[in-house]
Amino acid sequence: MVDCKCPECDGDVDIPDDALDGEIVSCPDCGEEFEISFNEKKELSLKKAEVVAEDWGE
Repeated sequence: MVDCKCPECDGDVDIPDDALDGEIVSCPDCGEEFEISFNEKKELSLKKAEVVAEDWGE
């Protein structure tokens, strides 16, 4: 497990060792969801996950 700080509330977000690029994790403190991304050096960062609303043809 890798500990990462939440960009929103600075709480601890646990990242699994086998996490994949694009995987979604949530902060246990504020509930915000983040997408895991890795750069060329395999350094981990969190960016706010995009919420896609369903259209239902409207």
